[in-house]
Amino acid sequence: MIADMEKGEIGTVITKDLSRLGRDYLKTGTYIEIIFPQNDVRYIAVNDGVDSEKGCNEFIGIRNYFNDFFAADTSKKIRAVQRAKAERGERIGSKLPYGYMKSEDNRLVPDPDTAPVVKRIFDMYVNGVGTRTIAMTLERDKIMSPSAYAYYKYGRKENGLKLNNPYLWSDVTLRGMLVNEVYIGTTANYKTTTKSNKLKKQIHNDRKDWLIFENTHEAIIDKSTFEMVQKWFAGRRKPNKSGKTDVFAGLVYCADCKSRMYLRRVLKYPKENNYLCKTYQRYGNNHCTAHRISEQDLHAVILQKLREVTAYVRENPEEFYEIASRNARAEAEREMKTYLREKEAAEQRIAELESIIRCLYEDRVLGRISVERYESLSSGYETEQSELKTKLNEMNAFLDENEKREQLIQDFIENAKKYIDIQELTPEILRAFISRIEVHEKAKWHSTECGNDIVIYFTVERKEQLNVWHKEIKTA
Repeated sequence: MIADMEKGEIGTVITKDLSRLGRDYLKTGTYIEIIFPQNDVRYIAVNDGVDSEKGCNEFIGIRNYFNDFFAADTSKKIRAVQRAKAERGERIGSKLPYGYMKSEDNRLVPDPDTAPVVKRIFDMYVNGVGTRTIAMTLERDKIMSPSAYAYYKYGRKENGLKLNNPYLWSDVTLRGMLVNEVYIGTTANYKTTTKSNKLKKQIHNDRKDWLIFENTHEAIIDKSTFEMVQKWFAGRRKPNKSGKTDVFAGLVYCADCKSRMYLRRVLKYPKENNYLCKTYQRYGNNHCTAHRISEQDLHAVILQKLREVTAYVRENPEEFYEIASRNARAEAEREMKTYLREKEAAEQRIAELESIIRCLYEDRVLGRISVERYESLSSGYETEQSELKTKLNEMNAFLDENEKREQLIQDFIENAKKYIDIQELTPEILRAFISRIEVHEKAKWHSTECGNDIVIYFTVERKEQLNVWHKEIKTA
C-alpha cells in the first residue's frame, strides 16, 4: 500500500474505525501524522468521526493508545487462558500433527489415512534408510506431503505447500516428525513462545521449560522404537562420497575424555579406515590421545561379542532376565526412596502454593491488598510453583524410566531371539542391543603389539551393570 501511495495511485484510505488501521499506537500515529500527509492521502475512520481533510482530531492519539492497551490486555488474557490449558495437559497448538485427526471430544486420534504413513517412516528409518531416501520413496509412491494433505482435506494452507507437486517431501519435515513426541502419545506444550503480542517471531524454549504430559492420546509409534530413533539421531549418519554410512555413528566414545569418536575414511584404502577421538583431532595430544582403532577391528569385536551375548540370552533367557533385573533394581532402589520422598514433598508444596495464590487473588478482588502487593507476592509464589513443577516432571521421568527397565530387558531377550546367527552389523541390529561403546587407549600409544580395551554398554544397563562384556583387541 505504501508503494502505491508513493506512486500517487491511492488518494483516500477508509477504515471502519481507528483500530482497523492498527492497534500499535506508535505505528498508527506514524501513518496518520507522517505517511498519509507526505503522500497527500486523505484518511477517514468512519465510526470514530476522523477525517484528515477536516483537520486532525486532538483525541486521535488517546484513542490509538487505548486501542493499543486493549490489544495488549486481550493478548494477556488469551495467554493466561492458554497457559491454564497447557498446564492441564491440553494441546494448545492449532496445527494438527500429521498422522492425527480430532475426535468429537476434541482429542487427537490416529488418522486412518496418514497414521500408517507415519509408521512406515519410522520403520524405514529404524532399518537404516536415510531421510532423503524416505522422501524420494514417498514421492515415488504418490503419498501427499503433510502440507498438501492438510490443504486438500481441511483447506488449510501451511508453509512449504507446493500445489504443483503435492507429493514432494522434504528432509526437514521428516526430521521434525522423527523427533516429535506426539507420536508416542505425549503432549509437549510451550516448546515455543513470543516476547509480546507485537512480536510474532517464535522463540524456541529450552526443554526444561516445556510442559510435558504423557499418555494424553493414542500413540502411533511404540516408545522403544521412538527411543531407538532418538539415539540414532544423536549421532546422525552421513554418507561418504561412495554413499556408505557409518553404522556406528553416535555409538562410539572416547573412554577418557568421553567425547564422541569419528570415523576417518581413506577412500583409496578402506581397510585403513579408523576411529579417532574428536578432542584429540581438534585440540591435539595435550588434551587427549588418539585412541585410534581400525574400523575393521571394531566391527570384528562388536560382531563377535554380539553373537556371544545373543547366543547366551537365547539359551538362558530366565538367567539373563534375573541378572539384568537384579542389577537394575539394586541401583534404582537406592535412588527411588529419595525421589519418592522429594516427589511427595514437591506435590504437597505445589498444592499449598495453589491455595496461597487463590487466597491472594480473592484478597485482591475484595480490595484487601493493593494491585502492586498482589503482583509482588503472586509473582514469587508462581515462580516457585513453576520451578517445583519442572522438578516434579524430572522426578516423574526418572520413575517412569525405572518402570520401563523391565520392558527393555524383555525387548532385549526378544531381539536376541529375532536376530539369530548375526553375520553383518546393521544400524538396526546395533541399536537394538547397544547404547554406547567406549574405546580405551592402547597400553603403548602407537604400538601395533597392544590392543584397545573396548567396553560395550547394552541397552538393558543404566550405568555399569553388565560390564563383564568387554574385549581386548589388537589394532593393525
